[in-house]
Amino acid sequence: MRIFGIQSDGKFVEFAHEPFQEDHTEKTLQDWLASNPEGILEDSELMIIGREVPTNLGGYIDLLGVDRAGNVVVVELKRAKTPRATVAQALEYAAFALRLDADQLETIHRDYNGGESLIFAEDHRKHFGLDESDAVAFNKDQRIVIVGQEIAPQIRQTAQFLNLKGVNVTCVEFAFFRAQGGGQLMSQEIVIGEESRRPVQVSSRSAPLVDEGTFLASLDDNGRADFSRLIEWSNKRSQRINWGTKGFASHVDFGDSSVSVFRVYPPKPGQQQVLIVTFNEMEKKSSLPDGVIHNLKEQAESTNLFTPRGTKDLQRYVDQRMSDEEMTTLLSVLDEIANAIRQHGPNR
Repeated sequence: MRIFGIQSDGKFVEFAHEPFQEDHTEKTLQDWLASNPEGILEDSELMIIGREVPTNLGGYIDLLGVDRAGNVVVVELKRAKTPRATVAQALEYAAFALRLDADQLETIHRDYNGGESLIFAEDHRKHFGLDESDAVAFNKDQRIVIVGQEIAPQIRQTAQFLNLKGVNVTCVEFAFFRAQGGGQLMSQEIVIGEESRRPVQVSSRSAPLVDEGTFLASLDDNGRADFSRLIEWSNKRSQRINWGTKGFASHVDFGDSSVSVFRVYPPKPGQQQVLIVTFNEMEKKSSLPDGVIHNLKEQAESTNLFTPRGTKDLQRYVDQRMSDEEMTTLLSVLDEIANAIRQHGPNR
């Protein structure tokens, strides 16, 4: 891979690919990933709760984190090529992590944050933008992430085997580049992840999908009025509506792929029906440039119709019927987003 910077005069300046280990220690890699955990997992964000965490067998976990669902994530870092022993080491650490209870996770989290009086569950909820009614079972499952400058073929094959057997392993390769003048760049690529895991077979007892009538019947009068308009808007724009077990998503369809603009869910105990504008999915599944996504989100936020949901999505709880002016503004925002997705297309 060649990486170029673009100067003000439009000329390309190439970043030189350099072996990371020549001028950097593993601690540097830890620093960078602990401060920027967004690229570590492909299917969710990661909250780092510990670093150099000692195990019962004398080892040290490079980074320990939890994902949105509360699963514990063991991150093993190698600043060069991954040796054969890397998987065995990561499995040993995951076996240790399996035994961590909520109090131990709380202690690790507090130590990592300098002894501050933080409540682990509350910090997790705030980090991921969860509601107080969202129950999270911590450490119900464990995940392994191996990060290296080069993931050896033996490691890839073993990781694929473990994924097929139900052990969740992700492998991430990184590359380090330096430009003239000292500029630095780091790229990350997930080389073993979701695609190597066994597909979950649908049980004959899976919850049935709702249809429009069932969904609207599950709403109160406010939700029924507002969400009917969103269904009407989707149909007029020929957007594909995907019905789930509770709600639906409105997609810009590209034939062999699609990108959702928003999702809606009916009320549940302690929580109103909700509309979610899915910027996180747009970032992953569309070719929208980061700057365009930022502007679209900024435009949506300026309407004061939404509140943040996590670090990327926006949400609106429907506890009262929207005025005609508010609905017109909302549909205008959704029009802008859908048009931008169509213009730039899916992420190929």
